[in-house]
Amino acid sequence: MLVTGTSSSPSDDRTDENDPTPCVCTSQPAATPADGPLLPKEEPMTIQTKTPTLLANPPVPVQVKLAAAWTSIMFLYIYVDYFHLYKPGTVDNILAGVVFEFDISATLLTVMLASMAIPALMVMLSVTLPARVNRATNLVVASLYIPYSAFNAVGESWEWASFYGLSIGIEVLLLAFIVRSAWTWPRTPADPAGPATTGLRQDLRQ
Repeated sequence: MLVTGTSSSPSDDRTDENDPTPCVCTSQPAATPADGPLLPKEEPMTIQTKTPTLLANPPVPVQVKLAAAWTSIMFLYIYVDYFHLYKPGTVDNILAGVVFEFDISATLLTVMLASMAIPALMVMLSVTLPARVNRATNLVVASLYIPYSAFNAVGESWEWASFYGLSIGIEVLLLAFIVRSAWTWPRTPADPAGPATTGLRQDLRQ
């Protein structure tokens, strides 16, 4: 029995390499929400570093330094005299009318009050006096109080050397700080023309 029909040969399935017809390529269609969720675009990883902050250190005026030093000296004077009362025999001498080998009198107490009033006033004067007078006053007063502070140890025994050595040592250091601060007082260049000449120039320009 004969079967009629067409049969395909293997050569028909292959594309003819000599076919001059060019291949037409189509672009892939863009993804739509129906195709599924879109992946986010990856961004480069950044490392954040915390910048350290420094504490501000504003300059302190020399008047404030001097007033602070005199205030510290006054606290030392008060507490040294207070703790001195605990020394054996001190209260008995006061009741007997004797202080530092001196007889208690109105003159003695007036001198002692004046010696304490001067550093107390220096706290205020250091921030109110003009620069030139302020500098000279601090230099003179602090220089005079250095031997005055050392006088407190005269006639004391070595048993109390640590007490008087510590108190007098701190007082002398504070007084030396005052002398140094006043000696190195900051200076500004003066205007050679002066305020009167400057005002005259401005009037002429007008």
